[in-house]
Amino acid sequence: MSESEAPYTLDDVTVVMGTYNEEAAIATVLEDIDNVTDGRASVVCVDSSSDRTPEIAREHGARVVEQEPLGYGVAVRSALYEADTEVVITTDCDDTYPMERIPDFLEYVNEGYDVVSGDRLYWGADEMPAVNRLGNATFAAIASLFVGERVHDTTTGMRAYRRDVIQDIDWTQNTGLSAELLIRPLCRDYDVIEVPIEYDERLGETKLDPLSGGAEIMGSILKVCVEERLHGLLH
Repeated sequence: MSESEAPYTLDDVTVVMGTYNEEAAIATVLEDIDNVTDGRASVVCVDSSSDRTPEIAREHGARVVEQEPLGYGVAVRSALYEADTEVVITTDCDDTYPMERIPDFLEYVNEGYDVVSGDRLYWGADEMPAVNRLGNATFAAIASLFVGERVHDTTTGMRAYRRDVIQDIDWTQNTGLSAELLIRPLCRDYDVIEVPIEYDERLGETKLDPLSGGAEIMGSILKVCVEERLHGLLH
């Protein structure tokens, strides 16, 4: 942001998420967003639920876009494109992420960062299953080798983006979208910062199998890293 531009405010923020049968947590997450932002931030949920999630989300003021269940990445990508503000913040809808950090993430954007990525592993992520912690550490190590700089948490669901980052990159992954949303901006020299965040035990049941899902994420990381190497050679 240039010095002549006014800093973004909470009115310039849209919080987006893909939702799939999250009626146990969605009300809590939306209430937290509303409280932290004084109701000023917009919220978009792209929903594929068969339970009351979309109804609860609308009751709490979110804009809900319903689609067939096509996977995590398809839903989140659609939600990102639905946002019409200059700052877009992603989160999951299971109450694991600290919505009280939204103003902090916005401040980092105002300091000039293009992507602000929440690092769940910094303080250990004790509430995360051990197999997930190991998998995430492995993902970060592999991504670091390819990207050429230290990456700490490739698959966090909580990040802030300048809108032009979302619009300027072609996002292609589904289960591995979270990793792609970090790796491509890093490889294209956007200003990216990882900041430590707390991570809580989820409300409701997880939808991702740690083994098959982990294999898909690893495949996405390798594919995206190779594509970005080729992109760098061609540009």
